[in-house]
Amino acid sequence: MTAPPKPLFSYRPYWAARFGVAPFLPMSRAEMDELGWDSCDVILVTGDAYVDHPSFGVAIIGRLLEAQGFRVGVIAQPDWRSADPFKALGPPNLFFGITAGNMDSMVNRYTADRRIRRNDAYSPDDEGGRRPDRAVIVYSQRVREAHRDVPIIIGGIEASLRRVAHYDYWSDKVRRSVLLDSKADLLLYGNAERALVEAAHRIAGGEHPRSLRDLRGTAFLSDGLLDGWQELDSTLLDRPGPVDRHRDPYCEDIPEHCGPGQAVAWRAGTGAQVVRVQRRAVAAHPRESTVIRLPQWDAVTGDPALYAHAARLLHLETNPGNARALVQGHGDRDLWVNPPPIPLTTAELDTLFDLPFARAPHPAYRGARIPAWEMIRFSVNIMRGCFGGCTFCSITEHEGRIIQSRSEDSIVREVDEIRDRVEGFTGIISDLGGPTANMYQLGCKDKAIEARCRRLSCVYPRICSNLNTDHGPLISLYRRIRQRPGVKKVLVASGVRYDLAVLSKEYVKELVTHHVGGYLKIAPEHTESGPLSKMMKPGMDVYERFKALFDHYTREAGKEQYLVPYFIAAHPGTTDQDMLHLAVWLKRNGFRPDQVQGFLPGPMALATTMYHTGKNPLKPIRREGGEVVSNARGLRQRRLHKAFLRYHDPENWPLLRKALQDMGRADLIGNGKRHLVPRYQPEGTGQSGEGRRRGRGVTPARKGQPKASGRPAAGRGRGQAGRTRRR
Repeated sequence: MTAPPKPLFSYRPYWAARFGVAPFLPMSRAEMDELGWDSCDVILVTGDAYVDHPSFGVAIIGRLLEAQGFRVGVIAQPDWRSADPFKALGPPNLFFGITAGNMDSMVNRYTADRRIRRNDAYSPDDEGGRRPDRAVIVYSQRVREAHRDVPIIIGGIEASLRRVAHYDYWSDKVRRSVLLDSKADLLLYGNAERALVEAAHRIAGGEHPRSLRDLRGTAFLSDGLLDGWQELDSTLLDRPGPVDRHRDPYCEDIPEHCGPGQAVAWRAGTGAQVVRVQRRAVAAHPRESTVIRLPQWDAVTGDPALYAHAARLLHLETNPGNARALVQGHGDRDLWVNPPPIPLTTAELDTLFDLPFARAPHPAYRGARIPAWEMIRFSVNIMRGCFGGCTFCSITEHEGRIIQSRSEDSIVREVDEIRDRVEGFTGIISDLGGPTANMYQLGCKDKAIEARCRRLSCVYPRICSNLNTDHGPLISLYRRIRQRPGVKKVLVASGVRYDLAVLSKEYVKELVTHHVGGYLKIAPEHTESGPLSKMMKPGMDVYERFKALFDHYTREAGKEQYLVPYFIAAHPGTTDQDMLHLAVWLKRNGFRPDQVQGFLPGPMALATTMYHTGKNPLKPIRREGGEVVSNARGLRQRRLHKAFLRYHDPENWPLLRKALQDMGRADLIGNGKRHLVPRYQPEGTGQSGEGRRRGRGVTPARKGQPKASGRPAAGRGRGQAGRTRRR
C-alpha cells in the first residue's frame, strides 16, 4: 500500500512568514520595497499574464508557497529575446519556478493547421505573440543567462506533458524530454502542490533540487540505476491485452516453464502488460523499489512500434495507488520519472482555494482586457481530475483520473466572495463545474480496488460497476448555491458527461430546469463507431437518450433550450466516409457548426500516438500486423474533414462536390432537402476551396433551430487550475 503523504499545510512555516500576505505577488522591485523585502525566496516565471485567481496556475502555486512562509515574486510574460527582464526582481534565494502557463505554448500559439494564432486569451488585450515557442525551454535558457547558479524547477502543463520522449506535432519529430532541453534541475508534473511544498522546504534546508530524488510527481536525471532499486525491461513487444480488464502485469503469476533469467511476456488473465522480466527478480523485489525501463529516446525516435509501446506503458503506470517509477535513456543519461502525486484531500483542496487571492489581474495591466480572466471571473471550480480517459484530451494526463472535490462549504465561501468582492457581479455565477461538470464527488466505491485498478477509463467501453455515479451531492450543491443571497442564476458551462448524466434523471431535470442558459454544451465528438472507439467515447445511442431527457425536461420547464454538440474533424481512425456520415447526420438533425478546427496532436496523448505511429496503443502492439489506424495527415484531407462539418458553407461546396463524386456519392449533390450540397454556387464564393475564417462562437442554422459547434480537439489541458479550456 502507498504510504499516506504528509499533509500539505502541516509544514513549519519558513521564517519569512513574518512579512505577512502580499495584496498581489510582486512583479517589480518597487513592490518588493513596499512589502519590506530585500529579495524573493522563489521567483515564478510564466507565459501568462498574472491574474491572482485560483483558476490560474501561477496564482495557486504562488499563494501556496506564500502560505508556507516564502516570499514569492512573479515575472509574467517577459521579453525572452534578452536576459534583462529575468533580472527584474534580482536572484531568488531558493529557486526559479518556470511554467509556460495554463496551456502548452505550442497549442497556445498555433492552430491545428500549424498557422500562428493572432490572439492569446491569456495575454492583456488578447494580444498574440507574448510568449515564445516552447516557452519552458526558452525561459529556462534566459534564466541561466541572467542567474547562472540559481536552481531551476520547471512545471505546469507544458513540462508535465513533455516529461518523457514525445512526438511533437509542430516539428513532426520525436523530441527528448523537456527536462534535458531546458537544462532544469527538477521537473514537476501533474497537480504538483505536494512535491513543490516539500521541495521548497528541503531546498530552504540546504538541499539542492538535483538531489531530490524521492518526491512523487517529479522527474530528474541520473547517471544510472539508483541504489536499492531493481529494473524491469519493457522492450519485448507482444500482446499487452485490453485496457479495461487489467490485472497487475508485474505480479508473480508467471508460467512455470519460464525459468530464472528467461525473458518472457505473459498474459495475466485477460490483461497482460508487455514487459521483459526475470522471474526471480519480480518475486524478490516489491513494486516500491522496482523501476520499469522504457525504450530509450533514440530507439522510439525511429521505431513506431517502440514508441506506441512506450506510450502504452506510460499511461498504464499513472494510477497513484500502483504506478511504478519509469526510466528512459537519453544518450548517456537516464530520465527518471517517479510515480504520480497522491491526490489532495477535500480538506487540503478547501484550504488551497481559501488562500487570500485578490481575484483580479495585477494592477500593472491598468485595466487591460484579459479574455481568460473575463471568462472565469464569475465561475467556481468545484473539483479536479477526470476519469473519462478520452485519448485526445490532456486533462486526465495532467490532473489524473481520481476526482478531487471541494466541500460544499468551501464552494459556498467562494460564491460569497465573488458576490462581495468581484467588481461587476450581477448575481449570475457563469459556471459551477470543472474539467467535467458532473463528476463532483464521483469515484471508485472501494479504495482498495481503486488502488489496484489499471483501467484507462472508468466509463469506457462501459461504466465500471465499481464507480459511484450518485449525482446527489451535486444536486444538493446546486440547490444550496441557488439559495445564496445575491445569487440570481447559476449556470453550468463546463462540458457535461452525458453518459453519466443519463443515470440520474433527477440530475438532468435539475440541470435543465435551473442551470442551462439557453444552450448546453456536450461532446459526442463523432457519430461513427470507428473514430469513437479511438477516442474512447460512447456511441450515439447514449447521446439520443440524453437528448430525449433534455427535451422532455425542457418542455416540462416551459423553456426554449438547445443542446450544442461538439464534433472533431480529422481525429485518428476517422475516414472520409466517417466524416460524410457525420455530415449527413448533422444535415438531417438541422445542425450547422460554425467555427471548426481539426484534431491537434498534443504531446503525450494516446490519440497523438495513433497519429504518429498509425498503431493503436489501446490494443496489443506488434511490429508487424495488428490494427492500423488511419490518419488524415495531408492538408487537403484535413481541410476536407473540416469541410464536411461545415457542409452548409458555400466556400466548402466545390471541395465537397469533388469529394462526393470521387466517393461515388454524387447522389448527395442537388438542390433538394435530402442533398448535402447544392449544384449551384453563389457568386463570389468557393474560390479558395477551404472554409471562410470565422469568429469564435456558434451561429444557429435559423431561428428556432439548434446549433452545433466544432473546436480544437487537443490541448484541453488547464494548467494547474485554469477553466478556459477547449470543451
